[in-house]
Amino acid sequence: MPDNRSSLSPSSFLSRDIAVDLGTANTLVYVRGRGIVLDEPSVVAINVRDGRPLAVGAQAKRMIGRTPSDIRTIRPLKDGVIADFEICEIMLRYFLRRVLPRRLAKPRVVICVPSGITGVEQRAVREAAEAAGARKPAYIIEEPMAAALGVDLPIHEPTGNMIVDIGGGTTEVAVISLGGIVTSQSVRIGGDELDEAIISFVKKEYSVALGERTAEEIKIALGSACPLEQELTAEIRGRDLITGLPKTIVTSTADIRRALEEPVSAIVDAVKVTLDRTPPELAADIVEQGIVLTGGGALLHGLDARISAETGMPIIVADNPLQSVVIGSGRCVEAFEDLKDLLASPISY
Repeated sequence: MPDNRSSLSPSSFLSRDIAVDLGTANTLVYVRGRGIVLDEPSVVAINVRDGRPLAVGAQAKRMIGRTPSDIRTIRPLKDGVIADFEICEIMLRYFLRRVLPRRLAKPRVVICVPSGITGVEQRAVREAAEAAGARKPAYIIEEPMAAALGVDLPIHEPTGNMIVDIGGGTTEVAVISLGGIVTSQSVRIGGDELDEAIISFVKKEYSVALGERTAEEIKIALGSACPLEQELTAEIRGRDLITGLPKTIVTSTADIRRALEEPVSAIVDAVKVTLDRTPPELAADIVEQGIVLTGGGALLHGLDARISAETGMPIIVADNPLQSVVIGSGRCVEAFEDLKDLLASPISY
């Protein structure tokens, strides 16, 4: 007879605490004592006739742009906040069940949110987590603080630490000192806006319609923020808006850079505004230590050089930019009592 006592071991009780990076593009889950256990796209496919969820995460993302009329793919988060509460709850419940299939009690949950969201939006995140099975109250940590923890910045020291977290829906820029955010800027521009800029550019220049997934692939393959030593070209496929037929066009890294210029400039401007608001003593620290780039947008080719050229600051790209936020929030659940001052105070019910 198999011995199932391992599921009731002390380590399983420790693993009740969970950190969730509820991102516009991807949701990552960190379980105490186990590390990152889930990294899935924030997408849900539902049957429109009865509202039944058909797929969540990677399986649902593969359906984007390929579904019949009775199936819809929904991204429940937009610009870093919940746009569809019910679908977000379905997604969170599914992910929590996957990481804790035999949970005996509701887990304590820490969720990352953009620094610029309103109290109403914060409450929506908490309520979605609690409805999905989290223990009340759900705790919240601001993304730039979590990202700074995740990349090992000395946030409790009396020195200036600057972090730029470029996610799918928002870009978070913050200066942190003595365990608090001194000044910050949150702009609702991220990877999604870069994709939309490519779609708009190709539509205007070539009269060709692209899908979301194709635009994302182009951004990864050809996207850049600075001129390249050798410009590349590639064929891309879409639908001709004039004939309605499939069409293949050839575009270049220079064209895609032009397409991305507006959102990239907005990200650079957010960094400049935050630097302008930084107290002189902390600004001096940042000149010495540099600005840390994290989030998926940090992988855009040449973005570090572009920000450095326009601000005069040294730029460091995080070693693991896609997971910095969830690693930082995971440290909060690993050492909850030591780091709970970094979490937003729960709303009383």
